[in-house]
Amino acid sequence: MSLSADAPPLPNAGRRWKAQSRVAALVAGDALAWIGGFTAAAWTRYEFDLTTGQLVQVVGAGLIAAALHPTLASVQRRHWGRHPLGSLQEIRALAATVAASAAVMLLAVLTMADHPIPASTPPVGAAVALLLMLCVRSAYRHRRDRSLRPNTRSATPVLLFGLGSAGQALLRAMVSDPRGGYLPVGLLDDDPDKRHLRIDDVRVLGGRREIREALALTGASTVIFSVANADAELIRVVRAATLAAGAEFKVLPPVRDLVNQRISVADVRDPEIDDLLGRRQVVADLGNADSALTGRRVLVTGAGGSIGSELCRQILRADPGELMMLDRDESALHGLQLSLSGRALLDGPELILADLRDSEGIARTIRDRRPDIIFHAAALKHLTLLQRHPGEAIKTNVWGTLSVLNAARDVARFVNISTDKAANPISVLGYSKRITERLTAYTGANEAGTFLSVRFGNVLSSRGSVVTAFRAQIDAGLPITVTHPDVTRYLMSVQEAVQLVLQAAALGRDGEALVLDMGKPVRIDDLARQLAAQAPGEPRIIYTGLRPGEKLHEDLLGEGEIDVRPLHPLISHVSVPALNPTEVTGLDPFEDPEKMIERLAWLCGHPDQTLRASALVPNTRNARPSSFRST
Repeated sequence: MSLSADAPPLPNAGRRWKAQSRVAALVAGDALAWIGGFTAAAWTRYEFDLTTGQLVQVVGAGLIAAALHPTLASVQRRHWGRHPLGSLQEIRALAATVAASAAVMLLAVLTMADHPIPASTPPVGAAVALLLMLCVRSAYRHRRDRSLRPNTRSATPVLLFGLGSAGQALLRAMVSDPRGGYLPVGLLDDDPDKRHLRIDDVRVLGGRREIREALALTGASTVIFSVANADAELIRVVRAATLAAGAEFKVLPPVRDLVNQRISVADVRDPEIDDLLGRRQVVADLGNADSALTGRRVLVTGAGGSIGSELCRQILRADPGELMMLDRDESALHGLQLSLSGRALLDGPELILADLRDSEGIARTIRDRRPDIIFHAAALKHLTLLQRHPGEAIKTNVWGTLSVLNAARDVARFVNISTDKAANPISVLGYSKRITERLTAYTGANEAGTFLSVRFGNVLSSRGSVVTAFRAQIDAGLPITVTHPDVTRYLMSVQEAVQLVLQAAALGRDGEALVLDMGKPVRIDDLARQLAAQAPGEPRIIYTGLRPGEKLHEDLLGEGEIDVRPLHPLISHVSVPALNPTEVTGLDPFEDPEKMIERLAWLCGHPDQTLRASALVPNTRNARPSSFRST
């Protein structure tokens, strides 16, 4: 097949022609630089009085050097490779080639009895030629860099606050992305040594006090905060100044969140509550637990929830042999599969639709799929609802966990996800989770595998969390409801919580509850006010009073529990007394709620006593697991 004369040129051919044209132009430019350099060197040597014969000899020598240059350059590229045009590496290679060419020319001149050109011409001419070559390459690099900048008509003009390594990396990413949505028009930094500095043709205009003036001067509509791991006070101050000047405020995530990727324009986001509260995230210091999961068969219960879905994401990065995701919520599994693989056909064996209350189904699933490690994240977690319906906590949190424990006798590791409300519990949620810790400890004492629990605080921005509730109230134009102005809670990001769970799989020992040092608790009133400050208008805050089962301040360790950190300075290992499953099989989920709560509290507070059979009349009604192990 032949191409007609009217056919458009092939794209590859066009690119090849363009590259060849650039090389030809560069070779011609280098040749002119050699001729010009030698002419200038000889002209000054003869005090600006060159005869025609001398000029011919000098130009001839320049042509010889120009012919020698590409030959030496090709030898150099063959041995050491070539570099991008205009890069620092290419400039070094160019200087070496010019020096080698000058040395050859000088040696040739010195060996001739009658020097055709002055001996000073090769070294001086080479220096002038190198300067001219660098000017050509600098102009090319500048033109190329300008072509890569975002379009001024479509990109948003922004100011960058912070010129550390992260800020400069973001600046380079912005000015080299022609499709980027942001065009930096000014820089801000509080370091006085950086005043009037110009980086990538963008100038430093001041610090935090000059935000308003810089916005007015440049016409920028957004300030991007790019200080790596900045404290919350600085973020709040810069944000307040930006909003007061009528501009948008965005942030670059902390470096810990970008450890496995280069900083890019896509990393810029709106500030999250973690940024404004300034919580000290500690999971970056916990190390890597991926090796404990690589090649293993892993089952996650409650996989569709906030903790479960993040668990699945982080486990997948560890390259497990198989990841099994179990949940009773089909919509949650659908969303999870879509987020993990970009497809949601619900036809893969990795998804398991099952209910903890179906003990026979859970036993069959675990028997057939044979997981090595189980992360048990499935539970009912809303404190107030469980306080009103304690029977549901028994059926799901207590008996559901026992169903999984009964079926998991052959697993290598079992990690039960608990809560800080299990320490000195006063709520149905706390009682039920404390009981699961004790049942897990009992199984660990009687089975070959390692069975342990993980205890952590509230998870920021999880489904049903206080942050989610506050944002929903703000979006609906409703007052923000806070139980008490002094109430505090330990807060974690979902990434922190999951990394702690993965560490537990690697570090924990039988019968323990692992507790992360989460720093200082956060006042929920401060949290509400930070969220309100981000909202348009002035949302009101209403104090509703503590509800039954709620504490003013949560505990991480219960009464009598000792803070021991044998393996890591940020993880406490708490010994949990075992509870025989026969103690909970007689619970009646349909009993009077007050009596149920009393019995749950009793099971938490009296581990050595045995309940009398007449005290609890079992009423299973197909809700109780069908088999329980006993001593």
